[in-house]
Amino acid sequence: MVERARRTASFRLVVLSGRAYVERYRKSFQTRDVFTIWGMLQLLRRYPGRVPDLDLMFDCVDYPVVRKATYAVEKRSAAVPPLFRYCGDDYTLDIVFPDWSFWGWPEINIKPWEHLLKEMMEGNQRVKWMDRERYAYWKGNPLVASKRRDLLHCNVSDAHDWNARIFVQDWERESQKGFEHSNLAKQCLHRYKIYIEGSTWSVSEKYILACDSPTLLVKPQYYDFFSRGLFPQEHYWPIRDNDKCRSIEFAVDWGNTHKRKAQAMGKEASRFIEDELNMDTVYDYILHLLTEYAKLLRFQPSKPPGAVEYCAEFMACGATGRERTFMVESMVEVPREAGPCALPPPFDPEELSILARRKADSIRQVEIWEDKSRAKREKTKI
Repeated sequence: MVERARRTASFRLVVLSGRAYVERYRKSFQTRDVFTIWGMLQLLRRYPGRVPDLDLMFDCVDYPVVRKATYAVEKRSAAVPPLFRYCGDDYTLDIVFPDWSFWGWPEINIKPWEHLLKEMMEGNQRVKWMDRERYAYWKGNPLVASKRRDLLHCNVSDAHDWNARIFVQDWERESQKGFEHSNLAKQCLHRYKIYIEGSTWSVSEKYILACDSPTLLVKPQYYDFFSRGLFPQEHYWPIRDNDKCRSIEFAVDWGNTHKRKAQAMGKEASRFIEDELNMDTVYDYILHLLTEYAKLLRFQPSKPPGAVEYCAEFMACGATGRERTFMVESMVEVPREAGPCALPPPFDPEELSILARRKADSIRQVEIWEDKSRAKREKTKI
């Protein structure tokens, strides 16, 4: 089963007695694979002796590929290949793992999460929520997905103000200017922030949620390892994917009318990110995930013939520029004496059904409010 996942994998990771061996298959975009492997090595430094022997395949491409339909119950002649990646959706079985940017993204100067999260929490204090611009803000690359290009139509124009301020991020130009306008800790200046997927999920989600401003979350298809723990009207405001502009306009009007509720929503999302998505919990998630995965192996892992042993010092010494800087900044200095957080028992099907209904009901409530507001406006025009 593991070997079958090699078809699309970027690399294979084998852990034996706390030592990591990597076999690379294909080059990843930018340094995704480098910092994913780096994160694995930091886990070994953080929890020495606790990471079990294992053998896994990792795919650094955005799109999940292990489709459920291919491995339906009646077609189980071929066992499901266990493949790790950064996101999944309801139609796939890929195993979701924290993305590379938690340890840094040197190509666009995004610092390791531990340092950036602290800067963002401090940055939230610069401008009080009531004093922020009363619009929804988004800045990013619209070229990666049609839904983002569609979002550009929601920008303010002579014809209409949709309560949104949309900006195109030109990463090439920003790189030439030393990334002077892309400091994430200084972008929490609007009352509302928009999250919209790119080609799949976007690493921007955690940065947007951390801003103390309500996140207007355009209906997503994909999930990462933490996003299924978010609830509408509690951590974010749901935005329709097929009518983004009017949905954003209503959300901002609602928030500016119900300021206390809107501000509380932004605070709760920021608290979730600070308490539930700090590096302590990220490492604990990874350790539990790999431990449970290793329990399923029915063979003793061994070093592949083409694998090379990796260690943190080896990787950091060979790196240069921001890549090396971010490795040094995200390196685990000392082992964690206390063990990881306790792994809670799995949800039973009924609990999952209740959670799904709760989310669906909350989203439907927002849509009802939006439809009533729209009908009222149309009636006023008549």
